[in-house]
Amino acid sequence: MILQDKVQFGFIGGFPTPAEAKATVELAEQLGYDSIWVGDHVAFPVPILDSLMQLALAAAYSTKLILGTCVYLLPLRHPTLVAKQVATLDKMTGGNKVIFGVGVGGEFPNEYAACGVNVKERGARLSAAIPSLKTLWKNEEVSYSSKFYEFDKVRMLPAPPTKGGPPIWCGGRSKAALNRAARIADGYVSYAIDADMFADSLKHIEAEFDRNHNAEDRPFGSAHLLFIRIDDDFESAHKIATEHLSKRYAMDFSKPARRYSALGKPADVAEVLSGYYAAGVRHFVLDLVGPLADRQDQLNRFAKEVQPLLSFAV
Repeated sequence: MILQDKVQFGFIGGFPTPAEAKATVELAEQLGYDSIWVGDHVAFPVPILDSLMQLALAAAYSTKLILGTCVYLLPLRHPTLVAKQVATLDKMTGGNKVIFGVGVGGEFPNEYAACGVNVKERGARLSAAIPSLKTLWKNEEVSYSSKFYEFDKVRMLPAPPTKGGPPIWCGGRSKAALNRAARIADGYVSYAIDADMFADSLKHIEAEFDRNHNAEDRPFGSAHLLFIRIDDDFESAHKIATEHLSKRYAMDFSKPARRYSALGKPADVAEVLSGYYAAGVRHFVLDLVGPLADRQDQLNRFAKEVQPLLSFAV
């Protein structure tokens, strides 16, 4: 398994208005970020917009950014329709600018019930859906059969300009999720794990990947969504991160915020990122926790105060 050479930096977006989307994209490109990502839920404790529609809006203003989902809850939807939407987004962006991060979710089972999907089937559905997408993106008449999805002699046009379709990166922490990423995905994207856990996960993926792929396969993506808050000290950053994340996930996030975040002064944040880089992360998805009004300041501070401290980002 080969990891990409270049380290890339992106952040979780979310655009409540077209004006906010335009301003965020322009700032990201001005500051040299590589990507913008959006999360995905159908029903969530805080307001959240449809992920693919948000990326389509961002694409209208972007000239060079990678656009990604982190992560899209694919088991909630039928993969044939999703294949059409993602292929359309790939076409709208000119190709090679979309990363389709997928996962199972499940921490809010009521959204599965609302979509008529058994939450206990989410892993099996994801494992069936990913090959379905890749089959439909082949630019030929194809058939596919699985326990949950099947079709016969379908040719989906236009084909995505990215050869084989946009790369699919899988999330998850369980052994089954790591095996899924290694066997049928093009990359792994994690969240809420520390650097040591990421290193262990990547080691497991590598072993499974090498059993299922040839050495000449394209580089495997390795990404991590990292909660981040730059402030004058750790405690101030931790307080804001805890308030924000506890509300978002409807639970006390004080301890997880300490363990799974980069908080405090720029040097402290840089140290945490360096640990994840050493563990194998090559694409950082920064989740700038705090009020939306702080996002521009946090983006500026990371680009101007943290990145210069990262020896691996030179």
